[in-house]
Amino acid sequence: MKERNIESFILDWLDSNRDYAIALVPLLAFAESCVGIGLVISGALLLLVASTLYNNGIAGLEVLLPLAFFGALIGDHAGYYFGRSLGAKFHQIGMIKKYQTNVTKAESLIRRYGSAAIFIGRFIPAIRSIIPALVGASGIKRLRYSLVDALACLCWVMAFAAILKGINEIL
Repeated sequence: MKERNIESFILDWLDSNRDYAIALVPLLAFAESCVGIGLVISGALLLLVASTLYNNGIAGLEVLLPLAFFGALIGDHAGYYFGRSLGAKFHQIGMIKKYQTNVTKAESLIRRYGSAAIFIGRFIPAIRSIIPALVGASGIKRLRYSLVDALACLCWVMAFAAILKGINEIL
């Protein structure tokens, strides 16, 4: 009974605060893809909010998908320019040292696949927020990064749409 009350509360809040609730989508997409923040904010939270908005008719895919796309793109680019501005000093940041295992995996991916690591990294939650910063620190050109990242975010948002539709079918 208590679970239903919590669910009702959340649904009522989302429904009565649609503008705020919809604004959570790009904010969460940004947060889960932005270096540092993305190490502690899970994409599952974005999926939970977006699926709740979609499944309850608060917002359609035509609203949610562009918001998620631009939130992710801006978060990735914030990480890229952060890494680009720091260069090799990026590795000296305390939080990066704390998540050294993820950083090592991301660096291995970049060494092995080059620019394709930008695309691949978008789909791997544990390193999603680190890849853009490492790519920026590595000196990959801005235009190349932006083109590959935009394509990666576009494919990611299409996968996100498929998941939202699938959840809607299950529920």
